[in-house]
Amino acid sequence: MTDSYLLRPEPEAEGLSTSVEGIDQDGQPVTTRVVTEKALTLFLNSQEVVTMMTIGDHPDLLAVGYLKNQNMLQADDVITGIDYDDDLEVVVVRTERETNYEEKLKKKVRTSGCAQGTVFGDVMDGFEGIELKQSAELRTSWLYALTKAINTTPSLYLEAGAIHGCVLCQGDKPLVYMEDVGRHNAVDKIAGWMTLNQVTPADKIFYTTGRLTSEMVIKTVMMGIPILVSRSGFTAWGVDLARKAGLTLVGRARGKRFVALAGQDRITFDMAPEAADDEPADARRKGAFSDG
Repeated sequence: MTDSYLLRPEPEAEGLSTSVEGIDQDGQPVTTRVVTEKALTLFLNSQEVVTMMTIGDHPDLLAVGYLKNQNMLQADDVITGIDYDDDLEVVVVRTERETNYEEKLKKKVRTSGCAQGTVFGDVMDGFEGIELKQSAELRTSWLYALTKAINTTPSLYLEAGAIHGCVLCQGDKPLVYMEDVGRHNAVDKIAGWMTLNQVTPADKIFYTTGRLTSEMVIKTVMMGIPILVSRSGFTAWGVDLARKAGLTLVGRARGKRFVALAGQDRITFDMAPEAADDEPADARRKGAFSDG
C-alpha cells in the first residue's frame, strides 16, 4: 500500500522523547527512550478552560478539537485566531462569538481517560441528538489492511510506548495519525484537524490503540464518525452507549482477529482471516501492554 497519510507521527521530532539511563533485569546498564510531557493551558477567548498534560505537538489542533468535543465550539462559530506561546505553555482560541462558559466549567467531571481527561455535564445533550450515517461500511479487508499499515508506521508508540495513538481512516487508507500521553488528547487533535479542514466524517473510520471507553465512544459520535476500531478491549458503558448511538464498535483488532459488539450490520465480510497478513512481531509485543 502506498503512503496515504496526510499527517503522521514524527517520532524523531525534537522534544517529543528523551533518552534515559537505567538498568535491566540482569543489572546491566541500559538506555531507553521515554516520552516527554508538558502542561498546556487552554483559553477560549479570555476564559481559562483547562490545563492538559500533552507531548506538546500540534497545540492548535488539540485546542480546537478539545473545545469542539466539549460542545464549547458550535458548528457556526468562526475561529478568528489561534495563538500559542511555548514559553508560557498557553494556547488561546479566539472566536467571533462572545463566549462565557463559567457555569459549564463548574459541571466538569473526571473520566476514566488517563492524564486527567474531563467531560462536561451537558455534553450528553449533544451526543443524544446525533444521527450517524447508517450506510457507512467496514469491510474486513479494510480492517486487516489498516491494522497492518498503522502498526508498521514509525511512531512514538513503537519507539517508546507509554503513549496512545488515534488514526482517522477512509476505506483501507489511514489519513491522519496523532499520538499523545492521553487517548483523549490524541482524538481531540484529530477532531481539531477535521474542524479546521472542514472534513466530512460520515465516510470515515476511527482507529485507536486505547480502550473503548464511554469517553472514546462519546467523542467519536460527537465527531459524526460511524465506525470506531481499537486493538484494545471494551468497557460495558462504552458498549451500551455505542449501541444507543448506532456506532459500529470493533475491539481487540489485532492481526487476523477482532470482536464487534455494536453496529455489526455495517461490517462486510469480504476477506477470510487466513488470507490476511500476520501482524508485525514488534506491534504484537507493544499491543500486549497497550490496554490503557
